[in-house]
Formats: sequence, structure tokens, C-alpha cells
Amino acid sequence: MAHAPEPDPAASDLGDERPKWDNKAQYLLSCIGFAVGLGNIWRFPYLCQTYGGGAFLIPYVIALVFEGIPIFHVELAIGQRLRKGSVGVWTAISPYLSGVGLGCVTLSFLISLYYNTIVAWVLWYLLNSFQHPLPWSSCPPDLNRTGFVEECQGSSAVSYFWYRQTLNITADIDDSGSIQWWLLICLAASWAVVYMCVIRGIETTGKVIYFTALFPYLVLTIFLIRGLTLPGATKGLIYLFTPNMHILQNPRVWLDAATQIFFSLSLAFGGHIAFASYNSPRNDCQKDAVVIALVNSMTSLYASIAVFSVLGFKATNDYEHCLDRNILSLINEFDFPEQSISRDDYPAVLMHLNATWPKRVAQLPLKACLLEDFLDKSASGPGLAFIIFTETVLHMPGAPVWAVLFFGMLFTLGLSTMFGTVEAVITPLLDVGVLPRWVPKEALTGHSGMLNTRLHKPG
Repeated sequence: MAHAPEPDPAASDLGDERPKWDNKAQYLLSCIGFAVGLGNIWRFPYLCQTYGGGAFLIPYVIALVFEGIPIFHVELAIGQRLRKGSVGVWTAISPYLSGVGLGCVTLSFLISLYYNTIVAWVLWYLLNSFQHPLPWSSCPPDLNRTGFVEECQGSSAVSYFWYRQTLNITADIDDSGSIQWWLLICLAASWAVVYMCVIRGIETTGKVIYFTALFPYLVLTIFLIRGLTLPGATKGLIYLFTPNMHILQNPRVWLDAATQIFFSLSLAFGGHIAFASYNSPRNDCQKDAVVIALVNSMTSLYASIAVFSVLGFKATNDYEHCLDRNILSLINEFDFPEQSISRDDYPAVLMHLNATWPKRVAQLPLKACLLEDFLDKSASGPGLAFIIFTETVLHMPGAPVWAVLFFGMLFTLGLSTMFGTVEAVITPLLDVGVLPRWVPKEALTGHSGMLNTRLHKPG
């Protein structure tokens, strides 16, 4: 006698009450948006440059194959099979592993505190980009309006705008300083945007993700096309990807490659488990894991080409200005006709003058101008976005347009990552029944956002 198929335990727990993705594209874009974040733009290029250029791709690919994709596959599989958030999933596997789920929720909550603060910084720069000239293009006047602020002249207009006019940092870490109202407003606005996008979970996130996940690729492509047409772009790319195989003997390279894969894919945060829990239990999660992981890694490589083509332009521009200052010093000291020394002739002229007038040359304020030194000034983390890149766009025609595009891209990248981070907190809380079923989900989402804002006021 034929037996009826046994009911799916995962489906019987939640039945049809659990929301589902409208289509596969929403799910894939949400996972990609959660994985692809600010680290793909400002950390991966830095690691490539630091650890032997193209040689870094070797440990990176090995870590992707043996660490990233397998762990990522596990998260997607357990999420969609058990159809619960991180706490429910690990508790179902074993009650002794419930602490792993709680750890994921706690980690995602803490990450959301600092990550949305960075998004608030980006929003502040985005709002200031709608000006001509850009506010970080020159030093502000002093109180007497007779000159410029001395602190700004001692550093640079870009650094002054970041450290003083934006963060207003204190001299000592023990001094918390005062609350910066402009950042507090931006932080509240950032949380408001996140709340509006995740107010009803994947029902609203799935609609917004089409823009927040795809817009960064459009901007990266625009920057790539523009960057490759700038003078010095080729030098930046050669510097980035010139392999140094000897550096692979350093264990630190392999550790940083594995760390970059782990955090770039947002593993162990619980967000991918939450997203996968809204899938059908029979979804091909193995294929999804490979596709999303490869898209994430290719995005990092794509962003590196776009970023260093622009940074190569900045380094070349700074290098030529350094040569021009040295040439001007030689012309004034030795009464040469104006424009009599070209940049190409400068090394030969300097060598000749050093041989004939060594004392006079030694007294001049000449600087060592090496293109490699200017390429070495690329930075990782906020320094790349808020100092290096903001200075770079100043040298590009139509600087405000490029600033709006750049910080608009960073803002949407941050929002996409915040969607997954917040979902990693909200989904487990809903699964364990923190609030009664008659309380709308919007109340829990709003309460979490307000708590985050209170816990992290900029100061």
C-alpha cells in the first residue's frame, strides 16, 4: 500500500505564514548587496597593493575556494532548510549551539552601530558635495578674515575638513568631546532611511534592493571609464597588479586573505541565514553560494581597477607638481629663462648643476620626486574615501559631479549591507517570539533602530 509523503518539519512549523521572496532576483541581489560593501571598495585594493599586487590574488582565490564558498554554502543551506533566523537554526541543530545564534545576533547588532555611523559620514559628505566649489577644496578663512586657518594651512584643506569640520576630533582618546550635531542629524537620517527600507522585512527590502545593489555597479563603471582616460591611469594599474611572488612567504599575507574573504562575504553574521530562511527549502543553494561568492570577489577586483586608475591619476598629478616646484626653484636660483627646463630634462639638468654648483643646489628646498612614493600614499578604510579620493576628485573637471557619484555609491553600498545586518537581528527576534504576534513587525524594527541611535551618538 502506498504511503503519503511525510510532511516537511520545517514547513509545518511556519506553514505559509513566513514571508517569501517575490522572485529569485530579489534574493540574489539582497545577498549580493549584503556581501558587497565598503570593504570591497577601500580594503581589497589596499591589500592587493600592499601584498605584492597580483600575487595577493593567489592566497585570496585559495581562501575563497576552501574557506569562503563552503562556509557560505552551509549558511544558505541551514537557513533555507530550517526556515529560521540564526538563533532558531543553531538551536534546532543542537541546543548546545544556541549560543552561536545569540553570538550572531549580538555581533550584527554591534556591527550595525558602527557601520551606520560610517554611512552617516558618507551622507554628510554626499550632502556637502552639492556645492561648487567643494567645501574641502580650500582652507576656511580665520576669525579676522585676513587669512586662512593656521591649522588648515599646516596640513591640507582635505584633512582639515575631515578631522576638524566633520569629526572635530579631540587630542586625547580620554576626551570624548562634544556631540557634533551635524553628524547626529545625519546618523538619525541614516537610521530613518534604513528603517523605511526594512520596515516590513523582505517585503520592502526586496523592492529597494534593485536600486541599492545595482547603482554601485553603474557608478563603478562610470569611474572605470573615466579613470582609464585620465593621465597616469596605466601607471596606477601597473603598480597595483605587478606581482611580487616573494611576499607570499609572509604568513601575514595568507591571514589577511582569509580574513578578507570572511568579512567580505559577511560570514557568521547571520544575515545570509535570515535571507535564506525566506526561500523555498528546495532552492538550489549550492549554485547560489557559488554565484554570489564569485560576484562578490569579481566586484572587489573590478573596484580595484576603477579605484587605482583614478589614484594613478592623482599620483601622477602630484608627481608632476613636485617636479614643477623643483624646476621653479632651479630657474629662480640660476636665472634660467622661464620654461627652459622641461620635466623630461629635469634629471639631467639637476645632475649637471650638482656637478658644477653643488653648494648652491644643496641650499635649495628641493624634494625627492618619485612616482612610486606618491603611489604608496594610497590608504585603506575611511582614509581612502574621505581623504585620498576626496582630494583626487578636486583635480577632475566637474569635481562636484564626481563627488556626488562617489559618495552616492558609498551610501547605497552601506545601505545594502545594513539591510542584511538589521535583518540578522530582527529575524531571530521574531522567530523566538520576543513580541506577541498581534504587535506589528514595524514596531520591533523601529524600536531596534531607535535603540541603535541612542547607543551611538557621535561626539
